[in-house]
Amino acid sequence: MNTNPIDQWINLETRRQFFGRSSKGLGAAALAGLLSQQAAGNTTAGNPHQHFPARAKRVIWLFMAGAPSHLDTFDYKPQMVDWYNKDLPESVRKGQRLTTMTASQARFPIAPSMFRFDQHGDSGKRVSELLPKIGSMSDDIATIHTVWTEAINHDPAITFIQTGNQIPGRPTLGAWISYGLGSLNRNLPEFIVLNCEPRGQALYSRLWGSGFLPSTHAGVAFRAQGDPVLYLSNPGGVTQETRRLMLDRLQVMNHRIHDQLGDPETQTRIAQYEMAFRMQSSVPDLVDVSGEPKHILDMYGDDALKPGTFGNNCLLARRMAERDVRFIQIFHRGWDHHSGLPTNIRRQTKEVDQPAWALIQDLKQRGLLDDTLVIWGGEFGRTIYSQGTLTKNNYGRDHHPKCYSMWLAGGGIKGGTTHGETDEFGYNILRDPVHIRDLNATILHQLGIDHARFTVKHRGLDERLTGVQELARPVLEILS
Repeated sequence: MNTNPIDQWINLETRRQFFGRSSKGLGAAALAGLLSQQAAGNTTAGNPHQHFPARAKRVIWLFMAGAPSHLDTFDYKPQMVDWYNKDLPESVRKGQRLTTMTASQARFPIAPSMFRFDQHGDSGKRVSELLPKIGSMSDDIATIHTVWTEAINHDPAITFIQTGNQIPGRPTLGAWISYGLGSLNRNLPEFIVLNCEPRGQALYSRLWGSGFLPSTHAGVAFRAQGDPVLYLSNPGGVTQETRRLMLDRLQVMNHRIHDQLGDPETQTRIAQYEMAFRMQSSVPDLVDVSGEPKHILDMYGDDALKPGTFGNNCLLARRMAERDVRFIQIFHRGWDHHSGLPTNIRRQTKEVDQPAWALIQDLKQRGLLDDTLVIWGGEFGRTIYSQGTLTKNNYGRDHHPKCYSMWLAGGGIKGGTTHGETDEFGYNILRDPVHIRDLNATILHQLGIDHARFTVKHRGLDERLTGVQELARPVLEILS
């Protein structure tokens, strides 16, 4: 009779474990693919998910949560000065959906941007005076003015651009890329998330989750206080040698359980325990920016040494790019300007302008920009009409999903280009629409992935990041 309590527990097989063992499961296949890529030195040869030579090896996604006003940053609409306080024509609005925050307004008064738009570089691109540093590198970036989405409220909109679907629970872009391409650095996660200090819309961990992909592909969120990652430090009285012995014994038990049950998540746990052990050495070195030269710290601005700020996170993103982290996402909150926009957007743009510029310059001078794709933007745009009271010096803007602006740089992007055009009100697209699925298809394309062929079987469907019903299209016009 078997009296070993571990063996007795192992023999209690659940229905889900039985089917997981029988089919070997998605997770086992994904983990096997990941490990084989690592064993092969992370080359693209033989990777079934990489369909053509990549222009980028890694991605840095600067996400402006809350939705920046395209009308006050990148989409120059000088004609609106003559429309001040006039009602938005119904012929422009065309019965489009409104949020409950403005649907009951008696009128929709036009609020021209109160900010000057200056021309920059050989491209002559006009960018708001709020973003002089980003404007100064207009010849390095491609601006898309016609990004659009069906989602009109924050949570479904951020979920949509992150996962390709408004319904929560699906893998995020970073998880898809981790699953498809594997790791370039075995001592750090492939997908790291940096949250700036809390302000504005709430963010949920599912926005960097792995959905139906194995949990090893989920993003790892770094913290600004205490250990960068929870439980990174050993408990009191536990040495590194003791920790290694504990993990070795735990691995024996986990391998034994996996041999009995075949649960792919057991393999995920094994990989994650080992990653956590290696991160105890790699992460403290990564986040310690005190050794950066003064001229580099000055480049990123006053917040470069302040954990949890956008400046510090951009500097960390460059350090992660140097260490070949595959996907880095910075969330900067506080862009939801329904009222008091002029005051609030001045603060927001001041926080991001210099660090975003510094990140591009720093990557460029280190030879990393050529194979690093950088993206800047939010989940939707803002209305040309004012929400609430309009004055010459104050206005607010409601959510607007039908068109907004984003920019990309590096990783095979053609600098100095402008893609798409909106009408004189910045309300509708006149030419070259770019759905957020097209944006994600473009990101995958630069990593050497054909989004239409990048599928995972799930619940009887060939699931894609870019959807199973409508094919997306990479924005080839902005590629070099």
